[in-house]
Amino acid sequence: MAGERKQQILETLAKMLETPKREKITTASLAARLNVSEAALYRHFAGKAQMFGGLIEFIEQTLFGLINKITSEETEGMKQAQRIVTILLLFAEKNPGMTRVLIGDALVNEDDALQTRINQLFDRIESTLKQSLRIAETQTGRELQPEAKANLMLCFVVGRWQQFAKSGFKRKPMEFVQQQLGLLVN
Repeated sequence: MAGERKQQILETLAKMLETPKREKITTASLAARLNVSEAALYRHFAGKAQMFGGLIEFIEQTLFGLINKITSEETEGMKQAQRIVTILLLFAEKNPGMTRVLIGDALVNEDDALQTRINQLFDRIESTLKQSLRIAETQTGRELQPEAKANLMLCFVVGRWQQFAKSGFKRKPMEFVQQQLGLLVN
């Protein structure tokens, strides 16, 4: 039961982050949305930072579960990189509240360790893209500049996430993705 309540709290927090108005989410507003007292929230989480940490953990597990599946199934390096970029954009489109966590919007005025964790997530993604591009370089015999291209791909993804969140979730991350990926990988 406690695990279910914890999950419900995180899902409600993520849902509240989906409102385009960007109002500050307080433990009081979260508790009100759940029809519980603030004390009930603190039985499951030490504070709001721990709640955001739970959302980041969900993001990490989901994204790296998908990325690992791609890298184990797809042998062609360039296709790996393209699929990784696509899955990152799809994840954001399906999880607008999580997108605000990923771009740091929801973490303003929260514990700095949360942003550090997001930065580490970005580093891991970039490293994975770099590895896929190194594989592609070996497979094609072309000089692809894996470090520069992996960084460009990550910047593209983060930019699309930003545009999605800042547009009030109107500009979809997957818009033009096939054409733009073609430009990115050549």
